Order: sequence, then structure tokens, then C-alpha cells
Amino acid sequence: MKIDERLDRLTERHEALTQTVELLTRDLQSIRDFSRDIAEGTARLLHIAQIHEHRITRLEGGEK
Repeated sequence: MKIDERLDRLTERHEALTQTVELLTRDLQSIRDFSRDIAEGTARLLHIAQIHEHRITRLEGGEK
């Protein structure tokens, strides 16, 4: 294999790796966004559960 062929092959591999890293970076950002959405939804559900728990306690004659 000649040096020019090796350089061409290395260039192709470098470009492929660069594209792969770009795709992985986008995927990682999507996962981060999804995780943030899940965390926010979980926090809202926890808040609702706490409100209902306090309401049930009041209705059962407990503390306010």
C-alpha cells in the first residue's frame, strides 16, 4: 500500500470518526434533555402527592 493510499484511508477514517462523535454528542444531548424532563415530571408528581397527603391528613382530623 502506497503512502498516498494510506493517507487517504486515514483521512476517511478520521472523517468517519468525526461524524460518529458528532452523532454521539447529539444523542447525549437528547438523553440529557429527556433525563431533565423526567426529573421535572417526577418533582411535580412528588409535589402533587405531598399536597394530597396533607389534604387526607386534614380530612382525617389530623394537623393542617
